[in-house]
Amino acid sequence: MSSSPMTPSSPLAGKLVTIFGGTGYIGNYVAQALLSRGARLRLASRAPAKAQSLKPLANLGQLQLLPCDVTNEAHVAAALEGADYVVNLVGAFAGDLVKLTGEAPGTVARLAAERGVTALVQISAIGADAASPTAYARGKALGEAKTLAAFPNATILRPSIVFGQDDQFINLFAGMIELLPVLPVFGPEAKLQVVHADDVAEAVARALENPENYGGKTFELGGPEQLSMMEIHQRIAASQGRKRTFLAMPDALSATFAALPGTPMSRDQWTLLKPGSTVAPGALGLADMGIEAKPLGLFLDKWMLRYRKHGRFGAANERAKQHNS
Repeated sequence: MSSSPMTPSSPLAGKLVTIFGGTGYIGNYVAQALLSRGARLRLASRAPAKAQSLKPLANLGQLQLLPCDVTNEAHVAAALEGADYVVNLVGAFAGDLVKLTGEAPGTVARLAAERGVTALVQISAIGADAASPTAYARGKALGEAKTLAAFPNATILRPSIVFGQDDQFINLFAGMIELLPVLPVFGPEAKLQVVHADDVAEAVARALENPENYGGKTFELGGPEQLSMMEIHQRIAASQGRKRTFLAMPDALSATFAALPGTPMSRDQWTLLKPGSTVAPGALGLADMGIEAKPLGLFLDKWMLRYRKHGRFGAANERAKQHNS
């Protein structure tokens, strides 16, 4: 998680930022980036109790947790009361995605504009496409369009797959690699430009701080490398110190697997994975916001310690063997 120093000289210092969906995985990082700048936060979420871990990081009166259904206009209006800045992080892969990630962002943007909010950031995703066969990508595209229609100076951020120490992407594969000697790899050639959660959070903070430069623009957020799914599996195994056999799965078999109930990958997720998730040529990105993207390799060896045989003790023994050899 982020550990940025306090920067009270930020324009956000003392200002109220409402974050819709702020108690989720990315919200945790965004909240820390904004707290470090001295902002006051109102985390509006269906499950505000999930953000209890942030309380020790906030000063007295700096953090408010508010129950909120973003599809309920009255709830949204209450969450925006007195807000200076707004971030919409709400996202999902299931449910009424047109309503949740398409229509609701328009409501947030319209009410924010009516209240004179200084800046708004809408979190979308690489691959947002009104013509997509997936409800996820169509919902994201509709959310972008409705946000900009109501709040033209909003900043749209489209991250690739977001990784972090506590994510459900790297850790999903790490757990399987720890347990299984032979693993299937779905979409083995699909290229991903995975982006660190701290970099996404920093992009949110900078967009809020400087709407003159970043407002009304769309940024695609990706890491410094394009890695295939096969390469990601291989790197995880190497960082665990494990030899594994990876089987590249044909598309037809992968699609059939994703359609089954109870699998870790939904049909929509498979459809989104197949073309990859990389920054489009010519798109604005992290570098255009003055952010140097962090590579996966900067963290992977450290994060995989707990998945290694004997954990940290195994790592210490391996170093001792190398030293004595």
